[in-house]
Amino acid sequence: MSKNMNGLMKQAQQMQQKMATLQKELESRELETSSGGGMIKIKITGKQEIVSITIDPECVDPTDVETLQELVLTGVNQAVKESQDMVQKAMSKVTGGLNIPGLF
Repeated sequence: MSKNMNGLMKQAQQMQQKMATLQKELESRELETSSGGGMIKIKITGKQEIVSITIDPECVDPTDVETLQELVLTGVNQAVKESQDMVQKAMSKVTGGLNIPGLF
């Protein structure tokens, strides 16, 4: 193998190791989002696992369950999106902006 090919292989291996380390870190990283002006708070990990959902008792109206459902749905969707964005930004730092399918 030429020196260029060996160097390229070494760089690829280093990037792979950095990505594996980052993936483990991101799995445990948490962020919190909210909906309804903070009435619904959701904590999610970089692995897109919901850790907790907190609902302010003031937004619980037994005669208007639909609004509460919509607030929870909006909050969960926002949490998942922000978690995915966090992972994508962190990974792009390691990959130099390359979009490598199936990474996370």
